[in-house]
Amino acid sequence: MLVEDDIINQEMIRESVGGTYDLIVAETGEEALLIISEQYETLSIVLLDLNLPGIKGVEVLKKIRSDPAYSRLPVIVMTSDSEAEVECFTLGAVDFIPKPYPASKIILARILRTVEFFENRDILSFTERDHLTGLYNKEFFYRYAEQFDLHHKDTPMDAIVFDINHFHTINDRFGKKHGDEILKNIAKKMLAVVNESRGIACRSDADRFMLYCPHCEDYGAILNAISVPLGEGETHVRLRMGVYSDVDKTLDIERRFDRAKIAADGVKDNLTNPIGIYDNSMRETEMLADRLINDFPTAIREKQFVVFYQPKFNVHGDKPVLSSAEALVRWKHPKLGMVSPGVFIPLFEKNGLIQELDRYVWCEAAAQIHDWKERLNVSLPVSVNVSRIDLYDPDLIDRFLDIVRNNGLSVEELLLEITESAYTEKSELIVEKVKKLRELGFKIEMDDFGSGYSSLSMLSYMPIDVLKLDMQFIRSAFGERMDTRLIDAMIRLADSFGIPTIAEGVETAEQVLVLKRIGCYIIQGYYFSRPLPADEFEKFLKVK
Repeated sequence: MLVEDDIINQEMIRESVGGTYDLIVAETGEEALLIISEQYETLSIVLLDLNLPGIKGVEVLKKIRSDPAYSRLPVIVMTSDSEAEVECFTLGAVDFIPKPYPASKIILARILRTVEFFENRDILSFTERDHLTGLYNKEFFYRYAEQFDLHHKDTPMDAIVFDINHFHTINDRFGKKHGDEILKNIAKKMLAVVNESRGIACRSDADRFMLYCPHCEDYGAILNAISVPLGEGETHVRLRMGVYSDVDKTLDIERRFDRAKIAADGVKDNLTNPIGIYDNSMRETEMLADRLINDFPTAIREKQFVVFYQPKFNVHGDKPVLSSAEALVRWKHPKLGMVSPGVFIPLFEKNGLIQELDRYVWCEAAAQIHDWKERLNVSLPVSVNVSRIDLYDPDLIDRFLDIVRNNGLSVEELLLEITESAYTEKSELIVEKVKKLRELGFKIEMDDFGSGYSSLSMLSYMPIDVLKLDMQFIRSAFGERMDTRLIDAMIRLADSFGIPTIAEGVETAEQVLVLKRIGCYIIQGYYFSRPLPADEFEKFLKVK
């Protein structure tokens, strides 16, 4: 189809394609859109003049690209306005023929090339587009964003990430088909935003979308524009939005959207403010995270990670007796000083480095137990943390056996702390792994008990030897209301299964007395001692 109001130009194009294609002519934008709506399935290509009476060519292009039914149509723009080239490419034109027209054979060659290319559009769509929504996939989105920058070097740009809060629950509640319809509706609205903002969009993951567009001020309007109903008679899908505003173009595209995602994650489950803006504080946190990750190999090699030990005392009798200790890692960074484990532990859990750090701590703790046995003639069990990712290691059991064997220890001397949350994901695999460890004689402590919704039900089937009551749970029970009934019930329930309990985070003599009265006899916390370096911890061993 040729969209052109000039008779002479119509005849030139007719001459160029005569004998090769059947030509349909529309002289206005309105006429073109009507023909497209009726015959889009049989059209091979649209040749579009921009300077039309009524609806201009750019608006026709926008409407073609915004409707999924028509968006497959290749559009070649024809105009004497060379400045419009970039804009039309951005809106989705596939080629540009300048006016006055070049030789007929050049025009025909471009048309033939374009039609041939788009006859293979299914293959192109498979590699370039997300099948469900029709938006770009992430790989091509990044490529086109880079091309966009080349043509808009001086245009301030925003990188925006959208996430659907708890999308898996939507699938569970309404079914996957309904969830897919929601994704398609969001994508359709994003296309409208793209056409308005002159940006580009993609579906990067299952429920995540990305938008790269010229800088704007009203991000709330964008979020509202892509909002869709959850279901008939339901509220809207809860979206969160992360914005890296006026991006630094010296960063690669992926890094820009990493920053937008950081901002989006910062407002997860925030019902009052679902829009996060990447700012300097996030940048400082990101820079620190990058530095810690980069410094990690050196820190392991130079033993900058130091294992501290916090004692656990048995208070069953008249006098507290040291029963064991917990190994806790600290990072003495040569330039940053003491880095809080609250900073580097979550970071390493996220990127997988926690596995190497855990193995380091296991070896250091085992070597320290051996040293105390040899030098002080004291055998003190020490508990070490086993992260969730460690439990998926097929060689985990052999690793622990090698550690105790190489340090001349018994399996009872290296206690294994596994967080309650680790049991809730792929529990069958984890339960089986923990059962094998227990069969070999290792003692298993479930850490942070009381912090998860499934705690009480776990006692009937989880392979554990000891429960550690969560520190925040203890502090809450001994808060202003001083209500220890739930702790009392949990301790009694554990006792009915023959499982002793440990209370961590205990800070006062009153807490010790109450816990002792209700049957919790192993106490860990600042009441006895903060975590200490091995040499300072030895004061407890010498009076053991």
